[in-house]
Amino acid sequence: MTTQTMRGAAAPAQGTVPPAMPVIAPPVPTLLPEPRPWWGVRTPIPRTRALVLVALGLLLPLLGWMALAASGWVQPVFMPGPGAVLQRMADWWADGLLEDVAISTLRVVSGWALSALIALPLGLLIGSFRTVQALLEPLTDFIRYMPAVAFIPLVMVWVGIDEGAKVAIIFIGTFFQMVLMVAEDVRRVPAAQIEAAQTLGATRGEIIQQVLVPSAKPALLDTLRVTMGWAWTYLVVAELVAASSGLGFAILKAQRFLQTDKIFGGILLIGLIGLAIDQLMRLAHRKAFGYLYLRR
Repeated sequence: MTTQTMRGAAAPAQGTVPPAMPVIAPPVPTLLPEPRPWWGVRTPIPRTRALVLVALGLLLPLLGWMALAASGWVQPVFMPGPGAVLQRMADWWADGLLEDVAISTLRVVSGWALSALIALPLGLLIGSFRTVQALLEPLTDFIRYMPAVAFIPLVMVWVGIDEGAKVAIIFIGTFFQMVLMVAEDVRRVPAAQIEAAQTLGATRGEIIQQVLVPSAKPALLDTLRVTMGWAWTYLVVAELVAASSGLGFAILKAQRFLQTDKIFGGILLIGLIGLAIDQLMRLAHRKAFGYLYLRR
């Protein structure tokens, strides 16, 4: 048999379909998570890394304070150690610390709430109408640079020396800044939203209620959170006015007797209370406006 005959015998018959070759799918590559850089601009970082950094940010200053106090380079009257501060706080607890915390918190929250009650609608008007802005914003800008301490004699004459005077000082310290921040939050609402509402025939009241206020709500809650921190900074000033209780009063009283450990304890306690309130307001912001955190 010739080679040509063998090739002819091996060839498939005319009209038949040759067997299909098996198709081998390429391996699917495993997608590894992209590494998140340490210094990416607004790049999220893993939760574990964030917790470690938070712990370091809190522990390193504490360790430095402990080392400085234990070194003996600074006298305890100027820099008491954490142990001395904790001991003083324990003594203060038996001497009515909870009452001081309660009365100071009530004063701060009352002054801040009264400020918000007036500043929110006033700031809304300033941010919505150029006429109101031209009338009131320059005056508000002028007053907000006046130190709240300078108003203490006037407050004592106008309000007296009772609880109202302390609330008034905190109110003065937060109100004027809050008004301007609320107005700025309202002005940040895109003009396109207002123009779209006007095109649909919305009235001035409807634009304010259904466009400006809903769009500015996240920023307004942030403004309230920031001004709450300012209210706590005016606590010691407010309790200069004939106070007989409160954290600020206790700090001022400790100064007269060179009780530096109590001063340190009072300052740290005010910071912890303020931090707790700040975190609660951040949580409320996240719960109320969760859609803002989807891409963070």
